[in-house]
Amino acid sequence: MKKIVLIEDDADLFALLKYNLEREGFAFTGIQTGKGALEFCRREHPDLIILDIMLPDCDGLEICKVLRRHAELSAVPIIFLTARASETDRIVGLELGANDYMVKPFFIRELVARVKTQLRAHVDPVRSVRSGALELDRRTCRVLLNGTQLSLTATEFRLLEYLMNRPGAVFSREQLLNAVWGHDRAVTDRTVDVYILRLRQKIETDPANPVYIRAIRGFGYSFNEAVAETVAS
Repeated sequence: MKKIVLIEDDADLFALLKYNLEREGFAFTGIQTGKGALEFCRREHPDLIILDIMLPDCDGLEICKVLRRHAELSAVPIIFLTARASETDRIVGLELGANDYMVKPFFIRELVARVKTQLRAHVDPVRSVRSGALELDRRTCRVLLNGTQLSLTATEFRLLEYLMNRPGAVFSREQLLNAVWGHDRAVTDRTVDVYILRLRQKIETDPANPVYIRAIRGFGYSFNEAVAETVAS
C-alpha cells in the first residue's frame, strides 16, 4: 500500500483529502504545520508528498528545497497544492524540484489521478548510474564528470536522471515535460530544448557533437545506451 503524506494547514481540506485518498486505497498521514515537516517525512517514509506553499509557520517552497537536498527523501514525488496561481509561482515551484503543481480550487478526482500518475512514473532506481566519465548519484544528488562535481539546477538534475535511468528509450518533448515538469506547467516544448542545451554544455566534451544525449530528428531525445552502465547499490 502506497503512503501519502499531506502537509496542509486547512483542517477541512486535510479531512477531505484524507477521506478520498484512503477511499482510493492509499495509506494516509500528514502534518498541519511546516515546522517539523522534514522529520515527519523522514519518520513516515512516504511514497508521495502533497505540499501546500502558504503554511502559517513556514514557506512550502523552502520545505521542498530541504526535501530535495535530503538523501532519503530527494526522489520522493512532490505535488504542490496551493492557491498561488501565477506563472512565476508555478515555474519557481517546478524549478525547486516539485513533480507537479495544482492550484486551488481543484477537482478531487483530478488530484487523485495525478497522484496515481506520479506513483506509476516513479520507479526506485539504483543508487548510482554511470555512463562513461559521467556518474549520477541519487543519494547525494550529485553529478560527477571525470570525478569533478558539476553544478546542476534541480530541474537539470531531474531531467538528466530521467534520461540516464532509461538509456536507449526515445522521449518526445511532451513526454519529458510531463515527466520532469509535471502536467500542470507554465512551460513549452522549447523549454526542453533549452535544458538539453544547458546539460550538454555541462556534461559533453563537445556540445555540438554530443555523446550522451542524442537528438532524434522529428521526435525528441534519448540517452545513448551504448555508453550507459548501471552501478549496483
